[in-house]
Amino acid sequence: MEQLSNQIKIRRPDDWHLHLRDGATLSAVLPFTAKVFKRAIVMPNLQPPITSIKAASEYRQRISDSTPRGTDFEPLITAYLTDDFSSKELEKGYVENIFFAAKLYPANVTTNSSSGVTDLSKVDNIFSLMEDIGMPLLIHGEVTDKNIDIFDREAIFIEKYLKPLMHNHPKLRIVLEHITTIQAIDFVEKSGPNIAATITPHHLHINRNDMFRGGLRSDFYCLPVAKRENHRIALRNAATSGKSCFFLGTDSAPHPRYLKESSCSCAGIFNSPFAIESYAEVFDEEGALENLESFSSEFGASFYKLPLNIDSITLARKDHFVTKSYEFLDEHNNKESVVPFHAGEKLRWSVLQDTNF
Repeated sequence: MEQLSNQIKIRRPDDWHLHLRDGATLSAVLPFTAKVFKRAIVMPNLQPPITSIKAASEYRQRISDSTPRGTDFEPLITAYLTDDFSSKELEKGYVENIFFAAKLYPANVTTNSSSGVTDLSKVDNIFSLMEDIGMPLLIHGEVTDKNIDIFDREAIFIEKYLKPLMHNHPKLRIVLEHITTIQAIDFVEKSGPNIAATITPHHLHINRNDMFRGGLRSDFYCLPVAKRENHRIALRNAATSGKSCFFLGTDSAPHPRYLKESSCSCAGIFNSPFAIESYAEVFDEEGALENLESFSSEFGASFYKLPLNIDSITLARKDHFVTKSYEFLDEHNNKESVVPFHAGEKLRWSVLQDTNF
């Protein structure tokens, strides 16, 4: 990383957890990621979900068709695990570089997860296969029991399911995605080189009070939900610590306005338009700008055994206000809008340009 008084140049980052959706939404939101990030692991919770090689290949082609001309963005497609996912299909897809990883959604844990895994024992053979072939397992780590407080679901998942899973499959490479708690931080730090975690920009900026400040703010509703302030502070310390088990994953998850403002709002925060600027704000505030590059551009690639990017981006201390909403036309030519994270707020960092590293 090169740093001047008001500028930093970092290796081009990757997004290790991203929702692009499909159709008109895909075309509308993809350019925000492609202009900054070289690679992204793309989530498979579409309708219907990505559960076959054919579906994954077709989705990757749709992403390629929507990628702005002149950019070299690379999508890494994931398989959506179900109770009856074919081990032969998974292995073939991984060997042929169609599936980059497999995603575990406990059934009904979040958006479009109703087809997820209902009992981990039903996919134990899949975990054994992934352990053998070195395929990464990406986990939305929350229990779904309605009797368990929503703010405790991540911590209980770790104790009840993740620890036994790692005990039974010690060589399985696991990423616990979008962590939100001190318990998750502590577990990942102590679990050795086969487990890592992604941290989102929004969980570094907001706590659970922000969802209710001035009224119910559905734009801050995501899953896992934001937690208490002490968890947010711990996440900031973890992200900026320089520890290689933590790296960037935006979990950017766009929803059209009518779904965010409905009586049962969809979970998800759309942060891709200014994700790297949002992270830079946190690292600057924590006095750890020297660690932004490793968190954003190195630790994830190393965990996934991929080469580091050779180009770079330059960020500058330059105030700007985030757009309040973005409009696009859906498949039926109806006007839709999505609201980005930090909408209407001032950010102090801006991306200037792409350069050779």
